[in-house]
Amino acid sequence: MRLNDPLITSFIFDNVEYQIDLSFDTVLDVFDVHDDTGLMEYEKAEICLALLLGEDVESTSELWNHVFSEFIQVDNKQSIEYDRKGNPMPVQKENKKTIDFDKDAEYIYASFRQAYNINLYREQGKMHWDEFGALLNGLPSDTIMQRIIQIRLWEPSKDETGEYKQSMRDLQKIYALEEIEEE
Repeated sequence: MRLNDPLITSFIFDNVEYQIDLSFDTVLDVFDVHDDTGLMEYEKAEICLALLLGEDVESTSELWNHVFSEFIQVDNKQSIEYDRKGNPMPVQKENKKTIDFDKDAEYIYASFRQAYNINLYREQGKMHWDEFGALLNGLPSDTIMQRIIQIRLWEPSKDETGEYKQSMRDLQKIYALEEIEEE
């Protein structure tokens, strides 16, 4: 995302210009289709392209791969966290999933209301995926979604009390995205 570039509403692929609907709710629908284990890969591509480009587009795997890699795929980049003295904290486990758009929907909604006074239901069909991603990544630390992310990424340290560690483990179980193995 560059602030001096317009938000993407069209693109050219194989010398054909396509209009693309990258509103956040459409992209979330694409994620739902992409995760549907009952569909074959070519069916997923057809449905996703229909959602994004319209029903009258001829679906190809090359077109889908281009759209997915250029406009949809989410990089699981973690922001750099700093300690109280301003020093960078050690990098947490790479590729640890911190957000699930389905399981965390209510927390994301509440955080957008709290931080930005944005009603995501009213923004359906309007807010671009890049805008949504930027606002989601920029949520202040006092929002419920950021607190849940901190809980999911927490790892015990020697300076913490046993009671605090147990409290955090309990919270991690509550907000876990996957099953947590018992230690």
